[in-house]
Amino acid sequence: MNEIQLFCPATIANVSCGFDVLGLCLESVGDEMTITKTDRIGIRITDIIGANLPMEVEKNVAGVAALSLLHHLLPNCGFDIKITKNIKAGSGIGSSAASAAGAVYGINKLLGSPLTDKELIYFAMQGEALASGSPHADNVSPALLGGFTLVRSYDPLDVIAITAPPELYVTVIHPQIELKTKDARSVLKENISLKKATIQCGNLGGLISGLYTQDYDLIGRCLHDELVEPVRSILIPKFAELKGAAIHAGALGGGISGSGPSVFALSRGEATARKAAEAFASVMQQTSVPFEVHISPINPIGIKIL
Repeated sequence: MNEIQLFCPATIANVSCGFDVLGLCLESVGDEMTITKTDRIGIRITDIIGANLPMEVEKNVAGVAALSLLHHLLPNCGFDIKITKNIKAGSGIGSSAASAAGAVYGINKLLGSPLTDKELIYFAMQGEALASGSPHADNVSPALLGGFTLVRSYDPLDVIAITAPPELYVTVIHPQIELKTKDARSVLKENISLKKATIQCGNLGGLISGLYTQDYDLIGRCLHDELVEPVRSILIPKFAELKGAAIHAGALGGGISGSGPSVFALSRGEATARKAAEAFASVMQQTSVPFEVHISPINPIGIKIL
């Protein structure tokens, strides 16, 4: 196989109480990528459709991730990468992660899969470091593994895959303003109180338990962020109204998707997820901000070969 075409899914990171450690994979929205093996050593970005992003390999998240993998594997070949961006940069649903994860996944497949999908997370993280200044894994992990993922440790890197409850759906609204991850991280506090840390640990533990036991009510009770949401939410128009409207429509709970500006809600069943979408739209229509809404089941696979 000398060429591979991929669907590289959008993801939601943090999932309220899991800052930098918890993420989930979406089914209904994602980028497409074509990777071609070449005789020329190295990486080349040949085309980017749908976004004005750097073509220079060292300035592109897919290029940086791919170079990191090549430096490790040292293959006697190179790769051309074509990217069709359907996930807007700065949207908060893992645009950079889709590119970084797709690049390392496709190259690994073309080389005969010398590494596992879990082992590819480290290399995809190097692309994320370019995008946000921090090599976080909470977007690239679900993109590569599917479902929910928990980053138990960064040093050493230890990622746990979690199967999503079958009726769990995601609704995401993207107010079309750009909020860069670097800027969203700059408002975070360096220190937190013991009380807040204890509340956050309880919610994260409860959310993981709810996912494993398929306890939808427990999942809803645990979708509370004590640390990040209070300071980041001021950067998102109508955040409190959006979250409240989705819950009033029957959603289990919600929060900021990644670093924003997208807002997500989790629901039991597609019908409720659609009601949450209508509630999101009703609130955002009160503003002059354009927006788009996505409804999706949890993607159990992650990146897919087309």
